[in-house]
Order: sequence, then C-alpha cells, then structure tokens
Amino acid sequence: MSGQKTDVIVLGAGIVGVSAAYAARQQGLSVALVDRREPGSETSYGNAGILSSGSISPLNNPSLWRALPKYLTNRHAALRWNIGWSLGNADWVVRFLANAVPSRTQPRAAALHGLIGVSLKLHRDWIVKAGAANRIRETGWLKAWRCEAIEAAKREQALLTEFGIESQLLDRQAISALEPGIVPVYRVGLLHSQTASVDSPGNVVKAYAKMFAGEGGEIRQSEIKAIVPADDGWRVVLDDATLIARHVVVALGPWSADILRPLGYRVPLAFERGYHREFTPNPARSLRRPIHDADGSFLMTPMEQGIRVTSGVELTGRDAPSSFAQIDAVEPLAREVVEFGAQVGDTWRGSRPTLPDSLPMIGPAPRHSGLWLAFGNQHIGFTTGPATGAAIAAMIKGLPPLYDVTAFAPGRYI
Repeated sequence: MSGQKTDVIVLGAGIVGVSAAYAARQQGLSVALVDRREPGSETSYGNAGILSSGSISPLNNPSLWRALPKYLTNRHAALRWNIGWSLGNADWVVRFLANAVPSRTQPRAAALHGLIGVSLKLHRDWIVKAGAANRIRETGWLKAWRCEAIEAAKREQALLTEFGIESQLLDRQAISALEPGIVPVYRVGLLHSQTASVDSPGNVVKAYAKMFAGEGGEIRQSEIKAIVPADDGWRVVLDDATLIARHVVVALGPWSADILRPLGYRVPLAFERGYHREFTPNPARSLRRPIHDADGSFLMTPMEQGIRVTSGVELTGRDAPSSFAQIDAVEPLAREVVEFGAQVGDTWRGSRPTLPDSLPMIGPAPRHSGLWLAFGNQHIGFTTGPATGAAIAAMIKGLPPLYDVTAFAPGRYI
C-alpha cells in the first residue's frame, strides 16, 4: 500500500541486502526488502559460491605492477578492458593503480580479514538456521599452478599465515590424492583449508531471504524509482507504491551509484564484469571442491546444475554488450583438467561493483541522516555479505559492529 511505514527499507536483494534485512530484523526492527527481481537473482547468483577465508589481498596489490605489461595487451584471460571505458573513467583507473603499493595494501588486507572472519561465522550459523546446511561443503578450495610455481605459492601462504589463516602446500602427488577425479596437470597447489563453498549461491541467498520472511520481514518485488528525503525519514518511490521509513539501506550492488546520484553523491564505482558457463558433470570423474587455475586465470567448481567455469575480470560499462572472449578462452583449459559434457543453459554475465581501493562502503551516508550504504564488495561479495549487512543493522540500532568498519566508511569517497 502506498504510504506504508516501516523502520528500515533495504534496497537490493542480493547477498548484502538480504543480510542487512535479516540482521536488522534480528535487531527487532520492522524491515521491508525491495528489489525488481527475486532474491539472489543477479550477481549473487552467478559467483563461484566460495566462502573464502583467504581473500584478504585486494586485486590492486603490488603484484599488479608486475602483471600490468601482459594485461595491457588486452588478450590475457585474467583481465580484459574496454579502451573507451578506460579513457572515460581514467580517474578511477589512476586511483585504483595508486592503491597498488605496499603501504596501502597491508591496512586493506587487515580490514578485509576482520570483515571476512565475522562473515564466515555468520554464514555458517545462518545456513543452518535457514535449513540449507546440505548446500555447504567444508572441503576448502584449491589454488593450483601448472608451472613450477612453488615460490609464488609460498609467498601467498606467508601472507595467509601472517593473518592466522591455515593453508597447505601440495605437490602433484598430494593434489591427485586430494582430487583423484581430475587430470594431473598441476605441479603445485595451495589448499585454503579453512574455506568452505556452496553448491548454489543463488539458492543460499533465497534461503536467507525465506528465513528473513519467516521472522516477519517483508519482501517486495518492484522497480525502484527514487529515494527522497522526507520529514519523517525517507520515501522510497516504487513503480507501484511509495514506502516510508526512518532508515534506507542502499545495497543495490552495481546499480547503487545510480540511485544515489540525484542526492548529490558521485560514487566512483566500476564494474568487474564476469562470466560463467555450467556443464554436465561426469559422475565417474567428480570434482570435490573449487579449483582456481592460477595459470589459466579461471575457476571451476561443482554446482547443483553441474560444473561451473568462471572467467576473469572484464573492465567495461555495466550494461555494455557481452564479450565471450575470456570464457571462450578458458573453457578448453578447464576441459584439460575436469571431464565434463555439454553446456547446461546459457552463458551468464554479471557485474561486481568495485571502488578504487577494492573495499566496500559500509556505513552512513555523509550528508543524509538515516541513509546507509552497503555496496562495493567486488569479487568477494558472497563471502562478505553477511558481515556487511550485520554491521549496517548494528549501526542503525546505535550498536558497535562486530569488527572495525573504519576503513569502509563511505565518506572516504563521497
């Protein structure tokens, strides 16, 4: 009904928005969750489903400079970039590269470590409460190299050890023992043993949304037209109604900057576009856990619908036409490792929202009371969603979050 009032309206029903809505409901607040699509149907659907303990190193770390020459060829599987978009967003590119220095890397890694640690605890708690515990696998995930890359693996392990994150170095024989169903193409592996994964991230988000609704939360599927300050808080204009709330949480992922622009906020948001394809598995040659092929720059993981193969990053406009060059390039490489059959369904494309420091915005908008921002979680949104939402809910109630959110303050950019 037009004019309906509630304590909190959360915009966006991906993992971050659903988490914020559920956490706010747990705080005793009345909450409406709004999205144009069903929960878990956009970026939260198409990721690799990894709950990664070790994703603490931002993409723009010092190693980026060593890789930059090969990325500039615009033919590498890890990164493709659109020259028109890059020229039009040169300021974002410069700020992104400026963060790839040691002095700016360690503090961001520490901030992400705090965010991820809390988020994994919440995931493991919520997935049981949501009746979806059958979807989680506590098998870790494997980063593997086809070349003799023991020194690279040791450097990565050293960073994990610094933050108390367990991992195991593996040789070819140990990799085969861990994954007997794959072709033994890898010489070196690093098993992130404290990492979990799920067989359908979209369905996990749907389970969390159902849990939210079961505790009295409201889910509305509607196009979001605008958010407007009002005397008693905020009006959220939908295509079929107007809602009123004391607090509004913007958790629209790659669409967040659009809804904030009329309020005077210019968010430096870019889009790590990615693709995936799913294939019919061979039950006799199963894959037990996600594998990141470090040399091929792709990831393959067992999912409910089959083997999912995901591509590297494509930097371009959010709504630019699809380019299947990266996923086309890595599919034959994946077939060298895992035996699978024909493609299931269409190739999927999504956009992961990324700020120049590779950290999300988590906190209050600088110039508007009752407006909260929760987006920019880049390629680890599924991992970090619950703790992002829980921090927003705590701050709305005037409580301290469970981890230090200082590095994620929206005011650093807007």
